[in-house]
Amino acid sequence: MLIDPKSSLVKGVAKLSKKDARSLTGLFLLEGPQGLKEVLNRPKLVVELYATPECVERYPELFERAKKARIDLVLVSNDVLRAMCDTTTPQGVVAVCQKVDVSLAEVIAAKPKLVAVLSQVRDPGNAGTVLRAADAAGADAVIFTTSSVDVYNSKVVRSTTGSIFHLPFAVEVPVEEAIDALRAAGLQVFAADGGGEWIPDLPAQTLQQPTAWVFGNEAWGFEPETLELVDKVVGVPIYGAAESLNLATAASVCLYASAFAQNQA
Repeated sequence: MLIDPKSSLVKGVAKLSKKDARSLTGLFLLEGPQGLKEVLNRPKLVVELYATPECVERYPELFERAKKARIDLVLVSNDVLRAMCDTTTPQGVVAVCQKVDVSLAEVIAAKPKLVAVLSQVRDPGNAGTVLRAADAAGADAVIFTTSSVDVYNSKVVRSTTGSIFHLPFAVEVPVEEAIDALRAAGLQVFAADGGGEWIPDLPAQTLQQPTAWVFGNEAWGFEPETLELVDKVVGVPIYGAAESLNLATAASVCLYASAFAQNQA
């Protein structure tokens, strides 16, 4: 069992909490049993697996699946796991995995009908939750534009609760390039913003069309140049006293509005 939190192996794993190390190696950290459960459907992505004896005892079925997939497990102490992860209270297991993003060209080649585009979305929790919502709504892809948070940030990964392995996503795409490519592929492009036309007022025929929803920065929304690129600005009405909606909540409403219409067409 690995017990020295200052060992070179532990330090090597811990470096993956930094974007530079992830970019250099093409690897990222996946923490927790839920993430492990999802990645075991694609076991070749797992490069290394570390867990405490207590976690192995608590989730025997997960580690049996890992064993059958010929993934070598290294048992570690709680101190070692804390040194590897950037969470205060790790969930007992961390896997080093290969990155899974795809190119914008691959997204377009799949002829998507529903896409989420994150434009300068900086909050890890919001970004991960939007990806999860896109997965739940049956979206075909998510595009993280330039200046958005790194999808492999451990907080983003945890927020996806495994959805990071379920649908294609592209990263570091200039927003202009993303919108141009999606429109050329036949999708209408809507910006989800506080103004514009309300979602309930959109005709069903409009929502049934292949659509890319663009979601902006949590604090200040969109740059004017981005709004000039889209086909329509669409808002989610607030019927109560709340000042605004959380970005991820608004994104869920928008994606499901399209999903409902497209699945009833």
